[in-house]
Amino acid sequence: MVILRPQIEQTGLTTYIPPKGDFEAFRDDEHYREKLKEWALSSAKEAKREFWYKDRYVQRLVTIKGYETYGNAGEFNTLVIEFQDGHLSCIHPAYLKEMQQSSFGKESMLTLEDKASVTEKENVTVAAAEPVAAIESSKKDKAAKEPKPKKPKPKKEKAPKLELPAEKVHFTAKVKQFALVYNPFNEENDEVVVLEETQIVQENPLELGLAWCSHSKTLKKFELAPGDMLEFDGKVAAKKLAKGKEVPEEFVMDVPVLYKINNPSKIVKK
Repeated sequence: MVILRPQIEQTGLTTYIPPKGDFEAFRDDEHYREKLKEWALSSAKEAKREFWYKDRYVQRLVTIKGYETYGNAGEFNTLVIEFQDGHLSCIHPAYLKEMQQSSFGKESMLTLEDKASVTEKENVTVAAAEPVAAIESSKKDKAAKEPKPKKPKPKKEKAPKLELPAEKVHFTAKVKQFALVYNPFNEENDEVVVLEETQIVQENPLELGLAWCSHSKTLKKFELAPGDMLEFDGKVAAKKLAKGKEVPEEFVMDVPVLYKINNPSKIVKK
């Protein structure tokens, strides 16, 4: 039976995964709300402050203190949550989201063990049948006529992958248009800004071409329009712009946009 004791920590029953070192803290309440929306944990105007952490024995209320980034360009996040006794632990955003559902954790451990046993037996049966199937297949292959060798099709040359910087860099770009992308977490379309002539300003400038970023509240304050020139700091990741679901034609991008700008700051509109 799950014990609802949000005010009492049972350290011996909980496995903590502490952060590796320093982690990203939220700059302010607006940054906190934007990150919660990005993780699909809350889209309300008043950002949720407490979340349920559930395991086999207890349910406890926790708060999100910050996040860690990982991936080649820091495009992925791991949440850092704090229990009421002060312990810090790391958890994936999607897993914490699942914990908020009332049905989470109701399947008994006995049922899981039974399923594992059945799966193991099925694997043994399949493994035993594989050699027989391989012999029969070999006989059929020998009896069949050998197909004529086909000429290999010439491979299309792929454009070389850009070496994207992992740290925050300075950008210049021009607003191309606005677009809508489908968000499976809230089952709605989110508005994004599509940029063109995107360039990383450094000793040897890096041309990205098309890129995109979330149309956050911070960006909306600038009342952007197509043709506006921008300068800003941010991180870039190789993440393709997804398509929207049943969106008007003016919010559709008909060419691939391969790069996403994360957390643009120090924005200057020219």
